[in-house]
Amino acid sequence: MTATPRVIVVGSGPTGLLLAGDLATAGVPVTLLEKRPHKISNLSRAFAVHARTLEQLDARGVADDLEAVGQRLARLRLFDRLTLDLGTLPTRFNHVLVTPQYEVEKVLERRAVEAGVDFRHETEVTGLTQDADGVTVEVRGPEGGTARLRAAYVVGADGMRSAVRDAIGLPFPGRSVIRSVVLADVLLAEKPPTLLTANAVGDAFAFLVPFGDGYYRVIGWHRGRDVPDKEPLDLEEVKEIARLALGRDFGMHDARWLSRFHSDERQAPAYRVGRVFLAGDAAHVHTPAGGQGMNTGLQDAANLGWKLAAVVGGHADPGLLDTYESERHPIGKAVLRSSGGLVRLAMAKGPWQLAARFLLAAFVNTVGPVRRKALGQVTGIGYRYPAPRGAHRLTGHRVPDVALAGGGRLYEALRGGRFVLITPEPRQSYEAGRAERLAVVRWAGDRRTSVLVRPDGYVAWAADPAGAAAATDPAAIEAALTRYVGV
Repeated sequence: MTATPRVIVVGSGPTGLLLAGDLATAGVPVTLLEKRPHKISNLSRAFAVHARTLEQLDARGVADDLEAVGQRLARLRLFDRLTLDLGTLPTRFNHVLVTPQYEVEKVLERRAVEAGVDFRHETEVTGLTQDADGVTVEVRGPEGGTARLRAAYVVGADGMRSAVRDAIGLPFPGRSVIRSVVLADVLLAEKPPTLLTANAVGDAFAFLVPFGDGYYRVIGWHRGRDVPDKEPLDLEEVKEIARLALGRDFGMHDARWLSRFHSDERQAPAYRVGRVFLAGDAAHVHTPAGGQGMNTGLQDAANLGWKLAAVVGGHADPGLLDTYESERHPIGKAVLRSSGGLVRLAMAKGPWQLAARFLLAAFVNTVGPVRRKALGQVTGIGYRYPAPRGAHRLTGHRVPDVALAGGGRLYEALRGGRFVLITPEPRQSYEAGRAERLAVVRWAGDRRTSVLVRPDGYVAWAADPAGAAAATDPAAIEAALTRYVGV
């Protein structure tokens, strides 16, 4: 018999699957609602899994499974001039993993099933009301029957046309940036010279990436072909755009799927209304440039999951949930700016615009700090969360996958959704009453700083030996554990 859900997650895309899996792993009864039948579609637009997302997947023990089916790309080349060398990233995942979204969904769904998530497919949200004690969700099931489900919290991860967002009355301001983008899955007579092929020339842009099963996904756009999404599309139009943008069509043939779509830039003004949260495309949608949409949604889930688990489990004050929006909304806005900037550069046409694109590419290629910032934004490892006044300088920063005493790694210690205290002098008493939520470990070297790492891999608290609260002071560490991990 399924336990009454404490959290209902709506939408079984990557964001919803990661979040539901995190909650179930933490022992929170969770129901995942999805209006589609139980079938992972291959009609996804996302193909890039960036470094920070791979680190989060590593902390859940599934990164290696995904790396086994994907292909690594060490350099991103844009506009035929701008090159970002990912080999310099300070992470063991110093590459972009090229793999279709459905492979990400497969590993996350398997994890969620093993953790005990209650899946309900062909179940559509038709209404939602909330009160001081919880949320009531009205649904229509597979046979058309209606029902009401009750939970303490609800998360809408149900995409751009979110029923949850509509039910709580939040607008989705923004606009369509590009219309009539063409998609096609094709076989090629000639193999492209690079794993990921992208370029913009004149009025045309095209992107070419392999599925791994012999087919390639083509994404293209032509300035002079601005037609509605429902306008018929044939392979010849796709080939023509590829020839204009890439110089050749690589002998495209046997398209198994053709479609048009329009690319929007939108963000909800809030990610939380009472007991209801938004994550992923329900909260923000971006242009495909930079491949950041799916990755940003997965980071939303990683941020929200441990906070919901802590509050539902009675280990944290409900005020912790307010930090989800204060931390993630600014990053969603930053991704809108960066992905939007890339697509506008791709759409550049006039001589001044083209000259600006050339100068920007040269600037990023040659100025180290600018290049590192661009890498950090695209891959996600450069973002940090705001820290309280007077906090240690490391607070809010991402923690790399540091080596631990005994041969382990930080991201292995994070598995299970735990906090990790890295300290030069561990004590068993730190784990008392917290063993399921806290791992206490030592640095592999002689570092003396103590760092409390949140389950999502960011610093919650830190102290140096010379600080007012010494890094090895048991009282100071216990106070930090009580505040952040609970008793």
